[in-house]
Amino acid sequence: MATGLQASGVQVSGCGVQSQSTTTTTTTTTTTVGQASCSVARSAFFGRGKWVARRLRIAAHKEELVLVQKKIQQAGVQCSVAASAIQEPVAAAGAQPVVAAPSSGMTPEERECFGVFCVTYDLKETDDDQRSKTWKKMVRVLVSGAAGMIANHLLFKLASGEVFGHDQPIALNLLGSEKSRDALEGVGMELEDCLFPLLREVNIGIDPIEVFRDVDWALLIGAKPRDPGMERADLLDLNGKIFAEQGKALNAVASPDVKVLVVGNPCNTNALIALKNAPRIPSKNFHALTRLDENRAKCQLALKAGVFYDNVSNVTIWGNHSTTQVPDFLNARINGKPATDVITDHKWLEEEFTPRVQTRGGALIQKWGRSSAASTAVSIADAIKSLVTPTPEGDWFSSGVFTTGNPYGIANELIFSMPCRSKGDGDYEIVPDLQIDSYLYERIKKSENELLAEKKCMAHLIGDDNGYCDLPEDTTLPGEQ
Repeated sequence: MATGLQASGVQVSGCGVQSQSTTTTTTTTTTTVGQASCSVARSAFFGRGKWVARRLRIAAHKEELVLVQKKIQQAGVQCSVAASAIQEPVAAAGAQPVVAAPSSGMTPEERECFGVFCVTYDLKETDDDQRSKTWKKMVRVLVSGAAGMIANHLLFKLASGEVFGHDQPIALNLLGSEKSRDALEGVGMELEDCLFPLLREVNIGIDPIEVFRDVDWALLIGAKPRDPGMERADLLDLNGKIFAEQGKALNAVASPDVKVLVVGNPCNTNALIALKNAPRIPSKNFHALTRLDENRAKCQLALKAGVFYDNVSNVTIWGNHSTTQVPDFLNARINGKPATDVITDHKWLEEEFTPRVQTRGGALIQKWGRSSAASTAVSIADAIKSLVTPTPEGDWFSSGVFTTGNPYGIANELIFSMPCRSKGDGDYEIVPDLQIDSYLYERIKKSENELLAEKKCMAHLIGDDNGYCDLPEDTTLPGEQ
């Protein structure tokens, strides 16, 4: 990124820019000595035209941290780190008191990170053998739509350790819009005040290329809702452009094995659009959220059977996250028995259970006057935990996944909800050999046809030729009325 740097003795976060009489045009310059690095870069966050320095990243040596000082002649940048100012993160929950990194009078708003999360932590464990047993690599999680209601419930679950584990340090990269930038800082302030010991960084911004950098998980929540009178095709195109841009950003700067969970609706096709715009990332790493639908289905089966919900297992949501979704009662189990043996009212299963799950979100809005933000956040946490913890023996979970090579004959190149299981390493496999009767088959094909039509409608965003928009019907999303 070539820019003009006015070098007039300005001090930037521990890096002194040498006095010069002229304005020098240069690229972002980084010097690395051993394990320490310092760089000068223009902040893209909130479009502020100020020079900031990327925070120092100092890694632990076996015995001590050393003084680093090197002069970059070409750019006239001098990085000087005092030994007393070098602090290092610790992964254990009982972190030592924090010490602010050199800031040269800069406010939190002028830095790339937020508030207290712009400081570093004191490393007390110096024994490498001990550290290898207790340290975990920090997980960097991107949340888009971070100033919205769903994120408001989700972020505190992530920061507390509820999702990734109570020994797992986490960094949050929060993406918002120009309108929500003040709200993003408010979110950062709340996260500060919670004193979460596992939360090591909070980075906020509105530019996906900046905020998506090096993320290990991308939770894409932000999307436009359907306005009154808006056709589903228009909603697809409006949000599809957002997810095409975000897919490109993931492809450019995210971790090469980033796991992507798309929540913004229509989430199946949005996930496909993001996937097609991120060829560097394995297709298997993209998911569309159907876990909320699974949770709703479990709730209805438990209510009908008169049991608590944790006695219900093996519930699958097939297809699209729309009112064509297919909640599967045929393969579900209650207290280890087939659900159809426990609930013998098959008319209820076919004529009440299925549409009740399909329209649950709209029914909630009618009762409460707002969308299901809290239960959506819980289901996002559940979906992540299903991938980072082993699936219980004999059970499975629902997720919208890439269909190519699937065992059920679903058309290739779609994102389609199916039964999955995981070893807890972030990966998964599709569970084969579930029973599909004529009732399920007919409805699964209807949902498949809807997704095929949505794919053709968005051909211009996924690189397909001869696309056209001819949706079979204007189905609603589960949260629409």
